[in-house]
Amino acid sequence: MLQHPQIDPVALQIGPLAIHWYGLTYLAAFGLFLLLGRLRLAHQPFAGVAQPLPWTKRDVEDILFLGVLGVVAGGRIGYCLFYKPAYYLANPLEVFAVWQGGMSFHGGMLGVMVAMVWYARTRQRPFMQVMDFVAPCVPTGLAAGRVGNFINGELWGRVADPSLPWGMVFRGAGDLPRHPSQVYQFLLEGLLLFVLLWLYARKPRARGQVSAAFLFGYGVFRFIAEYFREPDAHLGLLALGMSMGQWLCVPMILGGALLWWWCGQRRVSTPGGRAPGS
Repeated sequence: MLQHPQIDPVALQIGPLAIHWYGLTYLAAFGLFLLLGRLRLAHQPFAGVAQPLPWTKRDVEDILFLGVLGVVAGGRIGYCLFYKPAYYLANPLEVFAVWQGGMSFHGGMLGVMVAMVWYARTRQRPFMQVMDFVAPCVPTGLAAGRVGNFINGELWGRVADPSLPWGMVFRGAGDLPRHPSQVYQFLLEGLLLFVLLWLYARKPRARGQVSAAFLFGYGVFRFIAEYFREPDAHLGLLALGMSMGQWLCVPMILGGALLWWWCGQRRVSTPGGRAPGS
């Protein structure tokens, strides 16, 4: 079996200033979003003169700024509400102690959606068009985050069969080999979701279907990965033997499928078979 390399979480130390690998993965995520967002400007319906408000590089930068705020605020609030509501209700000031760790993807996603609602209204753009622009640019950032989780040796997987060639022993998780679930999530909800969504978004879709595909795809891949990821110690497995992460994915999967169908129906019901503004 393999041993986790136990990489020093501090990438660079300059006097009292410590630059952590996890912070660098966040910077990588932001840089990838800028790059992919600018490439996305060449895709329909964001390119060309048909748009009443042409999309520009400034839009990508503004979306990134607001998205970062939404991720941080939503991720922290979501973690407090979804995973430790009783603790943070008794210790409300601890909500602001972000340096102690504790972020939720699902909360971060809701935070980004709120930020994009504000962006869409202030820029007079359809909300679903904004989300369709953002969705294909997100998975690479998720992949970068999972690299940070692996470097830190956190969010490890469940105990694996000793014969598993890539079973790995993580510091602080005992002496038994475990699934490197961070790698699974990097591959599934990061790289694979990015490739599928990027290719899907390259062809004309009804407005909202790209966003729906992201919701459905992430929900399915995260649900699968959760079978290999160790549940939170203070929660364990919940009803039906499912983890909190899986239960939070259920509405994503159902909502994504319903939204995709509804957006397709709107296009079909529109004269000429074209969705308004698609």
